[in-house]
Amino acid sequence: MIETTTDDRSFPPALAEVARVEFVYGEEGEGVDFEPYDAFDSAERTTDWLRHWTGNHALDGDAYRIFGQDGTGGLAALWFARPGRPLSEQPVVFMGSEGERGVVAGNLSDFLWVLADGIGPLEAVEFGEREARPNADPELAAIAERHATTRRRPAGQIIDEAAAEFPTFSDDIDALCR
Repeated sequence: MIETTTDDRSFPPALAEVARVEFVYGEEGEGVDFEPYDAFDSAERTTDWLRHWTGNHALDGDAYRIFGQDGTGGLAALWFARPGRPLSEQPVVFMGSEGERGVVAGNLSDFLWVLADGIGPLEAVEFGEREARPNADPELAAIAERHATTRRRPAGQIIDEAAAEFPTFSDDIDALCR
């Protein structure tokens, strides 16, 4: 049985704007493989997905707010790793369809800067992308400039800082799996 959780699923305005951007992923892999949602997945759907992804059917999905996916079904989410802090201050993580996972940014604001550099969650975690891409969408930079509360830094620095702040994320996921 899937437990129903009650929580705030208010979608941040910055993510709503990102959802209106058309991400292009070319045949050569030069784009960003990201399909943003225009709302968070429901608590029930998040719980169902997490239980199947980990194989642990005792879990609930309360710690995650899923807001996008890649073409293979890997998911991007805000992860409630900082108790008592607002949603916008929670780290962004990626959990791939084949078990890949990692922290992409330390907060939503930094995630906007990663996108502005032309790097999506999949590219950051699975492919280790760190350098800004020349074909980055200027619309994403404009969204970051409007909504970010952190200063702009290179995507590689943001990704590395987040990984250093949450070094056990992958191990913690392993502990959840049966």
